[in-house]
Amino acid sequence: MTDGSPDSWSKLAIIAGGGEIPLLIAEGERSAGRPPFIVEVDGFADQNFSHFERARFPVTKVGGMQKAMMQAGCDAVCFIGRITRPDFSSLIGLDGAAMALLPKVAQAARYGDDALMRVIVDSFEAKGLRAIGADVVMSSLVPSPGVLGVVQPGEKDQADIRKALKIARAMGEYDIGQGAVVANGLVLAVEAQEGTDAMLARVAGLPEDIRGTPQSRSGVLAKTPKPQQERRIDMPTIGTITIDGAERAGLAGIAVRAGNALIPRMTETIAAADAAGLFVYAAEADE
Repeated sequence: MTDGSPDSWSKLAIIAGGGEIPLLIAEGERSAGRPPFIVEVDGFADQNFSHFERARFPVTKVGGMQKAMMQAGCDAVCFIGRITRPDFSSLIGLDGAAMALLPKVAQAARYGDDALMRVIVDSFEAKGLRAIGADVVMSSLVPSPGVLGVVQPGEKDQADIRKALKIARAMGEYDIGQGAVVANGLVLAVEAQEGTDAMLARVAGLPEDIRGTPQSRSGVLAKTPKPQQERRIDMPTIGTITIDGAERAGLAGIAVRAGNALIPRMTETIAAADAAGLFVYAAEADE
């Protein structure tokens, strides 16, 4: 995009954490005729970016990242991929820019991950690097409203979807997590710092009389953005690993908010859900 609109850019820097979404976005940018610049975050980036212009930095080298991006001619940045929140009290090797940010980072960290993310985003935008969300960069990863596969949620599932989305949003207001699992109206789990996969493993270990089984599936995993979430840097995501976890937990399906989630390799993910007998549902904003 180079039309001068607020979401346009000529060369995108991708700060790549773990997982495949950074690579999918990089490949999409290259296919669009805008080869990106990759900043691999040391210890987290785990894909092969050897065919792209790139540099590698630890999380402590914020200034180094920004300088490399500007030297590469970037005018926008996308933060994407798994990066574990560091222990700020034990960080060493901070460069000048990171040191200057540290007081703001330490203050924001007291108010949760989203406040922290906004401080980081603002520091890059202050250098003229517009922060662009992954949902804008690659809209094909974002689900439209409705049932996405062949498996349809039943009336009982719809009730679980509504409650799970409500619980997930309520948890998000306190910056706890993005997900919740509800089965037959009973809240089985809410996501905290362990992440979705670990939460689903926890559900799989619950007694079968309160959760579904492969023979009699019941329950819904719902993921929704936190009300205050910095969506340019963090969006709820599901993929084939999520499908596997939901299947092992005996769930009937997964629900997300339409336009407010990322599904990498969407065709493959929905096919996996169909094969497992799980529905994937993208709810409207008012559901």
